Amino acid sequence: MKLYARLVFLALALTTVVVVFGAYVRLADAGLGCPDWPGCYGKLSPSHAAEQIRQAHAADPHGPVSLPKAWKEMVHRYLAASLGLLIIGIAALAWRHRERAGVAPGVALALLGVVIFQGLLGKWTVTLLLKPAIVTAHLLGGMTTLALLAWLAVRVAGGGRAQVPARLAWAARIGMGLLVAQIALGGWTSTNYAALACTDFPSCHGSLWPEADYGNAFHVVRELGMTAEGELLPLTALTAIHWSHRLGAVVAGGFLLTFGWRLTRRMATADLGVLLIAAVLLQIGLGIANVLLSLPLALAAAHNAGAAVLVVLMVWINHRLVVQVAQGRRHGVQAGLALRG
Repeated sequence: MKLYARLVFLALALTTVVVVFGAYVRLADAGLGCPDWPGCYGKLSPSHAAEQIRQAHAADPHGPVSLPKAWKEMVHRYLAASLGLLIIGIAALAWRHRERAGVAPGVALALLGVVIFQGLLGKWTVTLLLKPAIVTAHLLGGMTTLALLAWLAVRVAGGGRAQVPARLAWAARIGMGLLVAQIALGGWTSTNYAALACTDFPSCHGSLWPEADYGNAFHVVRELGMTAEGELLPLTALTAIHWSHRLGAVVAGGFLLTFGWRLTRRMATADLGVLLIAAVLLQIGLGIANVLLSLPLALAAAHNAGAAVLVVLMVWINHRLVVQVAQGRRHGVQAGLALRG
C-alpha cells in the first residue's frame, strides 16, 4: 500500500506539471513543433530530426516548426508518456489490493481509460492541426485526469470528514460543476486564441455588452480560425468567446466565493473555506492581469495552474463534506441495526 500511495501522489504532481506545461506549449505556439506523432519526423527526439526541422523552418521561418518549439512539444510528450506508465502501475496495484480500505479500484480503472483516450486526443491534436474542439477536449481530459488522481490521493490520505447540512454538500457539487464549465470556456478561449479579443477591463471594446457573434463562436466542428463555412473567423466571434469566459468567471467565481465564505462559518470546514477563497481571488487576479498586460506567457501559464489548483481543491472539498444525518434519523438507524444484530 505504501507503493500505491507513493505512485498516486507522484502521479498527481506529475499531472499538474503536464497540464501546466501543456498550456505553456500551446501558448508558446509550439503545438505543431513536431507535425507528426508520436515521434518527431519519425524520430525519437528533435536532435535526431534536426535536419528535417531546419528544412521546415527555412521553408517557413514564421511557421510552427523550429528546433526550440519541437523540443517543447516533445518534452510535453515525454512527460505525458511517463504519466501514462505511472497510471498503468496505479491501476494494476489498485486492482491487486481492491479489497483494502482506501483503495478505489473502479476510479483507478476509469483513470486508466481516461488516460488512454487522452493519448488519442494528443495524437489528434497534432494530426488534425489543432482543431479547437480536439484541443479543448484534450485540456478537459488533462483536468479529468487531475481530478481522478486527486480523488485517489484524498482516499489514500484518509483524514477526518466534516458532517454538513445537505444543502452545503450540494453546493460543493454545484461549485464543481460550475468550475468545470468555466474551465471549458477558458479552454475554448485559449484554443481559439481569443484571450486578447478584448484588451480593456472591465469593459470590452469600451462596452459592457460588446458586439458579438455567438453563433460562429460556439460552432464546435470547424477548423482553427475558420467558420464552419470555411471563412475567416470574425473578431465578433472571438469577442463572443472571450466575453463568455468573463461572464462565466462572474458566475462561477461569485458562487465559489460565497460557498467558501459559508465554509469558513463552520469550524470543521473553515480551513477549506479560506483556501478556496484565496485560490479563487488569485485566479481572478491572474485573469485580469492577463488582459491588462496583454497575455504574458508566464502569467497565462500561471492562470492554467490556478485552474488546476481549484480542481484539486474542489475534489478535496467534495470528498471531505459528508451529509449530516438528522439526530432522530440517526437514532432510528442505530436502533434498526441493533435489532437486526
